[in-house]
Amino acid sequence: MTGHSQAARELFERGYNCAQAVFAAYCDETGLDFETAVKLSSSFGGGMGKLREVCGAVSGIFMVAGLKYGYTSPDDDETKAEHYKLIQELAEAFKAEHGSIICRDLLELQEQTQTHIPEKRTREYYQDRPCADLVAGAARILDEVIGQRHP
Repeated sequence: MTGHSQAARELFERGYNCAQAVFAAYCDETGLDFETAVKLSSSFGGGMGKLREVCGAVSGIFMVAGLKYGYTSPDDDETKAEHYKLIQELAEAFKAEHGSIICRDLLELQEQTQTHIPEKRTREYYQDRPCADLVAGAARILDEVIGQRHP
């Protein structure tokens, strides 16, 4: 397990949502302070505001990738295409390991529930959820990409 993987797991287990856990684990890479990182990523937990869409761990690695490798000019089509390719590769790597990038699929939810109320973080919650492993896995995948780009 990489340092970022362990940090992401620990942040999730402390109560941060999946996106916050991953994104804030990379403050050393992004240069953001912890409070800004957790605020910025707070909307993406639970598959984007608990809508159970794209997994927050995936959103977290996408945000880190954007800060590290993203483009700034809307006219730079080459860099934009290169960045989108990276994002799709990250998504495919996560999907290959976990079967999906969609929160409700990862949690094996039969139907989409539209509640904004977060679930209490009990022992049963952590036993029933794969989320700690998902945030650690997402961080490991991103660390592999970072290592390939900057050995």
